This record gives sequence, structure tokens and C-alpha cells, in this order.
Amino acid sequence: KEGALVVNSKKTTHVPTFEEVKIVDTTGAGDAFNGGLAIALSEGKNLVEATYFANAVASLNVTKIGTAPAMPYRKEVEEFLKNHSQ
Repeated sequence: KEGALVVNSKKTTHVPTFEEVKIVDTTGAGDAFNGGLAIALSEGKNLVEATYFANAVASLNVTKIGTAPAMPYRKEVEEFLKNHSQ
């Protein structure tokens, strides 16, 4: 709900969440965030960019009921990012 902090030895960056989503069920939001973060980092995004992507994945996840069934597909995340800004 409050976003995420990316911290290193030189600076702290707040990466806000997407507030405009309607929260239905928060079960699995952390797993969705971690999965999104892992994917983005594996694709070469820096930590702030990866956190932004992970926030989008988690934001989509909380709009549906459940855990695995609520995990968004990549296309959904990309479309969401095109239509929403932080």
C-alpha cells in the first residue's frame, strides 16, 4: 500500500505503489511482487526499474481473488504499465 524502498549505500529511493487499483484480496501480493522483481532483474533492469515492475505485478494481483489464479500474465502487466503511471 505504501510502495517500496530501494536502499543502497548512496541513496534511498521510494517507489510508490499504484493507488488507483481496487483491492479485492491481498493474499499472494508479496509473492507476486517477488516474482515480478525476479523477472525484471533477470531481464537486466536496475533495482529501481525492477521494483516499479514488481509493484505493477503486485497491484494487478490484488485486484483478483486468490493466489496463483490472481497472478497476472506478462501481457497484462505491460498493458497496465502503459496505462498507469506512478
